[in-house]
Amino acid sequence: MSGILEGLRVVEMGHWVAVPSACAVLADWGAEVIKIEPLTGESARGLRQLGEQTGDLFFNGVPVNWRIELHNRGKRGLAVDAIHESGREIICKLARWADVFMTNYELESLTRLRLDYARLSQENPKLIYALLTGYGTKGPDKDERGFDYAAAWAHSGIQFLLGEPGSPPPPPRGGMMDRTAGFQMLAGIMAALLHREKTGEGQELHVSLYHTGVWTLAADIEAALLGVPLPKYERHKIKNPLANLYRTKDDRWIQMIMLQSDLQWHGFCRAIGKPELENDPRFNNMLARAVHCEELISLLDAIFATRTLAEWEPLLRENKCIFSRIQTPAEVTTDPQAAINGFFSTIPHPVAQELKLVNSPVHFQQNPARIKSHAPEIGQHTEEVLLEIGYSWEDIARLKEERTIL
Repeated sequence: MSGILEGLRVVEMGHWVAVPSACAVLADWGAEVIKIEPLTGESARGLRQLGEQTGDLFFNGVPVNWRIELHNRGKRGLAVDAIHESGREIICKLARWADVFMTNYELESLTRLRLDYARLSQENPKLIYALLTGYGTKGPDKDERGFDYAAAWAHSGIQFLLGEPGSPPPPPRGGMMDRTAGFQMLAGIMAALLHREKTGEGQELHVSLYHTGVWTLAADIEAALLGVPLPKYERHKIKNPLANLYRTKDDRWIQMIMLQSDLQWHGFCRAIGKPELENDPRFNNMLARAVHCEELISLLDAIFATRTLAEWEPLLRENKCIFSRIQTPAEVTTDPQAAINGFFSTIPHPVAQELKLVNSPVHFQQNPARIKSHAPEIGQHTEEVLLEIGYSWEDIARLKEERTIL
């Protein structure tokens, strides 16, 4: 069965996470993706040098960079030195071949190399050119480098609001907002492709990590725009105690999230074995619980500490409470709910023999996504791709002598 985007041609000149992860999803969906890297490989390949800090896998002493595998599966790899005019000509020829060109290289570098939209749209007026930046293409910060830690987490206000008042902002988890920004790029690309289908026109689109962070935090940003900024959460003062988290006897945590708490208060009181609380005037409606939230949270802390997570879960389910245990990543990998819904795939790998990867989250029922292959080595398909776009073996030999390609 063909992928839903079979026949779509994508050229990626990306590094790190945001654009590579978006292109990995396009490959999962059936698009043909060619990844252009410098001769030394893209930046994320260097993380292997950090050893245990990156959690590298070793098979018979051979390292496997799992971050490269996660974000670059299903692509063909081309190694080109874009400093050379002959290297830029290769990229221009690929732009003529492509439907979509995606990059998160710095705009100044793209302009200097003449690999910006102005140049590549001359080569292919129907090209969809998608650029991801840290802070946008205008303004005082347009040339600032913007990893997601800085542009999406810190600059947007997300990191400030995490943690309780008086505590330092917690460190982010790597790549989370990069992958979010990547999916926003995919939405823009799909809209641009639909527009091209109707008009024949190409499109340039921009996504920034900073704006992605602001959109992700939009409810808080909107409140600030209107002059009513929302405070940081204090766990013991949350106005709806049924939307709070509680520690169990075995030192696990349960996240409750019952926003219509008046409708759910009866079942919750039954679940915790305290039916007498239901009509307690301090707690018998949403407003009363908000006024007496600290008292109720203190009571619930003591109650939840009397049973283990395994004991609480069936009681909460039986009484239609909306909740989840707080899982570790390791628990997610063995969660039957994740497995039965196809969250993971196992693919053949030349070093690891078999490699488990996280699937992209959109499930097409008639044209299912699939991971087509492991990530390419640096320049693995250079000769193959160049032959396909019209280069001869003599041309390839010359380009290798010039050190334009591997």
